Amino acid sequence: MRAGYLATLSLLAMVSGAGASERLSLAVPGGLAALERESGIESGISQPAGPVVVIRPDGKRFRLSSADGKLILSPSDKRIIVAPAPDMLPDGEVTQGQGEIRRAWLTGATERYDHGILGDRIEASGVGIERADGKFLYFDLADDSVFEDRRARLYDFDDDGADEVIVVKTYLKSGAALTVLEANGDTLEIAAEAEPIGLTHRWLNPAGAGDFDGDGRTEVAYVETPHIGGTLILYEYKNRRLTVDGAAPGFSNHAIGSREQGQAAVVDWNGDGVVDLLVPDARRQALRIVTFAGGKFKELERIENSQRIVTAVLPARIDQSNRVAVVYGLADGTLIVISPSSSR
Repeated sequence: MRAGYLATLSLLAMVSGAGASERLSLAVPGGLAALERESGIESGISQPAGPVVVIRPDGKRFRLSSADGKLILSPSDKRIIVAPAPDMLPDGEVTQGQGEIRRAWLTGATERYDHGILGDRIEASGVGIERADGKFLYFDLADDSVFEDRRARLYDFDDDGADEVIVVKTYLKSGAALTVLEANGDTLEIAAEAEPIGLTHRWLNPAGAGDFDGDGRTEVAYVETPHIGGTLILYEYKNRRLTVDGAAPGFSNHAIGSREQGQAAVVDWNGDGVVDLLVPDARRQALRIVTFAGGKFKELERIENSQRIVTAVLPARIDQSNRVAVVYGLADGTLIVISPSSSR
């Protein structure tokens, strides 16, 4: 029965043109609830390509692969079990680090901010980390702000060999601001913070980190106000300061009330040695592939879809080659896999 089921799935896959990219699609029997990396969220931002798991509404999990131009879903029992962290946010995620910071998470559930953009009115009032030596460090906000987020992302932002912590801090009266924290000895502290949006109930969602313009320095990208005409903005971190390093309008990487914050991927799509961003358009229906190489914004390609993008947008490896693909799911349960043209 299992072999027949998989054969049926593979026959539903089809190839269609999408500009310079190659595209596969699959109508997932039983529906599509979510996508996740088989290895978990790890650093929480700009993760490398790897195996992807498809999750149905009934909770059943399938590992995605491909062969002979067809997509295949194989039942998977593999699941990353992450131990809860002290005082963590009820719906928060524990981020796994490989360096001096081994774990990071949001703490201190509070209802002092009533935005509810991530599905409820419970936000975080602090951040916790566990160091490689087993010591726990915490940072707590004043009553004028919250962390309007679900994860504390880890990334060596300034290339000093130690990860920083990237979070969305929101002021009750002036909206969200990108914030970077660092461990300084036995203290966890804010190292840099961008200007807040300026209005209450205005939010931003991180999209990725990398050297997006090719100048040798890392930027972090986010979509500001993804629900009301979102702008993709790059911030460069240098000398404990965040400065704007690029921007372009017409993006959205989050739906109001959704807990899915991973609707963006970082991949060198055109093979020029500079990483690109794959982020949905303002309707979350087309996927825009864009570059800031040389400090100039350019849309490399736009992948049109018949339905809105509702899952994470994940870089993946789904066959025996070394090619990177990007996987995402649509509102009607269709799974989409795109990859750069093999003639690139």
